[in-house]
Amino acid sequence: MDKVRAHVVIDGRVQGVCFRMDTRQAAIQRNLTGWVRNLRDGRVDAVFEGDETDVKSMLKWCETGPPIARVTKVAVEWEPWTGDFENFQITFA
Repeated sequence: MDKVRAHVVIDGRVQGVCFRMDTRQAAIQRNLTGWVRNLRDGRVDAVFEGDETDVKSMLKWCETGPPIARVTKVAVEWEPWTGDFENFQITFA
């Protein structure tokens, strides 16, 4: 299976709704590595690395996020897989 990396920026009501915590849990369930963080402008920023099928599943999850989130846009930029991450973490901007 091909390894891929996706850098995403998620717009909407995505802060104050456990988005980062639930993203981390969903990424770990899919055996992904990378990070997620809040941006100062109210969006969420994340990088996912792993098998292409799992990353695509994670991107689909990001379209809705946790139950009380209201996602309006998910911008995806595909990047070369690096293998730089050992796990999936919540980071801070």
